[in-house]
Amino acid sequence: MADPGTMVRQALMQAARDALAAPSIYNTQPWRWNVTAEGLELWADLDRHLKVTDADGRQLMISCGCALHHAVVALAASGWQPVVRRLPDPGRRHLAADINVMPLAAPAAQDIAMYGAMRQRHTDRRAFTAEPVPARVLSGLAAAAERQGAHLYFVTTSQLGALREAAQVAEVAHQADPAYRAELAAWAHRPPQAGDGIAPGTAVDPSMRRVPVRVFGPLGFGRSAGLEHDAGASYGIVFTDTDERVDCIRAGEALSAVLLTAVSSGLATAPVSDVIEVPRSRRLLQGLLAGGGYPQIAVRIGYSPKEEISGVAPRRDPDSVITSS
Repeated sequence: MADPGTMVRQALMQAARDALAAPSIYNTQPWRWNVTAEGLELWADLDRHLKVTDADGRQLMISCGCALHHAVVALAASGWQPVVRRLPDPGRRHLAADINVMPLAAPAAQDIAMYGAMRQRHTDRRAFTAEPVPARVLSGLAAAAERQGAHLYFVTTSQLGALREAAQVAEVAHQADPAYRAELAAWAHRPPQAGDGIAPGTAVDPSMRRVPVRVFGPLGFGRSAGLEHDAGASYGIVFTDTDERVDCIRAGEALSAVLLTAVSSGLATAPVSDVIEVPRSRRLLQGLLAGGGYPQIAVRIGYSPKEEISGVAPRRDPDSVITSS
């Protein structure tokens, strides 16, 4: 039988591997893991920072928060109680978090379900059907965000015009910026061995929707968005009470929790970050939050078409992401 120290290191290594499945801006997977004698360290990978699309580093830290939550879910499902510190060392600015563990008596059913959802979840950019998401399910998604220290606000029908305007403002600003277009093209045409980037099978061509989605390339780069129009889709805004770096991490954890909870309920999901990347569009979203707060990322949730999705976002080789010291 392995000694306790070996068992802990094995669990931490596996959690880092499982966290490779987390969503990230442009599928950059901008994080690194280091397994130490004390625990598991999560580092922001600045070599993967989108300096144009994500000039302030917000989406970089949100992506790290998603990976952090995925690792925590993996540990809980395998019988460990994670103890997380966010931004634990001011002297090491890019250390996003560290995790220590204690044994659990047994994983909860919810932990096991969330872990299963990690293997099923993918970003579905196709248009969702007209079937509405039940109110009780939306309430559960909001509660999942709250447990991670952030909030989830669902845009009302009367506010959809403002959300649509925010998406249009963001797209116009992006397409007018040659540096943005070059950065997007670079991540949309990654070599297959890179294990990252926007695979054509996961992008969709523009279509008629209630709220337009980011255009990833020229017509024909992606797949068809389908015959639906997002008529039953719900649009959530993940927001926080303050706007510090740690809030971005918590927003990423909340986004991950919302996505996994949604998948567990049979829903399809797609994070929406373009409306946060442009100051004017972000202000439009902030105006939708009646109680105040800082929007960090949006998410589209609904029921996908019956056809199976063909594109799966690639993932990096664990050996290039995970180290041990």
